[in-house]
Amino acid sequence: MGENLDAVDWSILTELQTDGRVPITELSRRVQLSASATSERVRRMEAIGVIAGYRAEVDLAKAGFAVLAVVRLKYPGSRHEPLHRLLERRPEILECLRTTGDDCYALKVAATSMAHLEQVVNDLAGFGSATTNLVYSATLPYRGPRPVPPTA
Repeated sequence: MGENLDAVDWSILTELQTDGRVPITELSRRVQLSASATSERVRRMEAIGVIAGYRAEVDLAKAGFAVLAVVRLKYPGSRHEPLHRLLERRPEILECLRTTGDDCYALKVAATSMAHLEQVVNDLAGFGSATTNLVYSATLPYRGPRPVPPTA
């Protein structure tokens, strides 16, 4: 399973994904391990890249981004560098996934208004056919990975 993570490692990861600012003493209490052992496990998972970083979870609407959309992009060429440059220039594009199927990319876009979203989609449409889906709500917001139970 991954980088040979055991149940305690997964407990630590689950707690850190829920609260990345939890003090080691509280984290160790939650996972029922000594503070030094917990700290060592966290450092090991950081060193091998399982824990890739820590960041704040931002409420998009409260930060001024009233519109959230998923944009699917069909990219007809094989030179993707121009799109990558656009992704660097457009902070509204929160995530970009290269996909299989009819579309080449799925992008998560946060915009301040419909007009703002239209500008971003127009930029993306310069690279190929773009389909936009507005997000009503997050039925399951990103929660991070959890251990998968073994299949029979």
